[in-house]
Amino acid sequence: MAYQTWKLEQESLENAYARRLLVEYNIKEVTTQRQAKNGTREFEFPVPSRKRWPNGNRLRLAVYKSGYVRNVNSCSSNYQLNPTYQREKRWVFLEGDKTVIKKYKTTSRAKIYSGMARLKFMLEFYLRNYKQNTKTNG
Repeated sequence: MAYQTWKLEQESLENAYARRLLVEYNIKEVTTQRQAKNGTREFEFPVPSRKRWPNGNRLRLAVYKSGYVRNVNSCSSNYQLNPTYQREKRWVFLEGDKTVIKKYKTTSRAKIYSGMARLKFMLEFYLRNYKQNTKTNG
């Protein structure tokens, strides 16, 4: 019962934050019913998605229940915006009759598990990469 109460409180806080995004930054939530059912929230920002086409489509970012924040304007794929970190990956396999361990460095994405943290990260990404480059009326 306590978990359900906590979950409802978190959902309420996330909804209030989304309303605040609209009022303070003119960031509109454009989540479809299917996305909402899956735990995804999509937002449209008041800036063009590409600087070269100022009259083109608006920037759209989505936060996913799985822990990712993605740019959903991309042509081929919705690329991830989450912070990256380096890690070592190991593979164990056979070479002939010997067991071999290979190591290499790879880049991974840090998942953002809190819904509020994902929304905050999305806003910070927008302010850092887009908002400072736009002209405001006043």
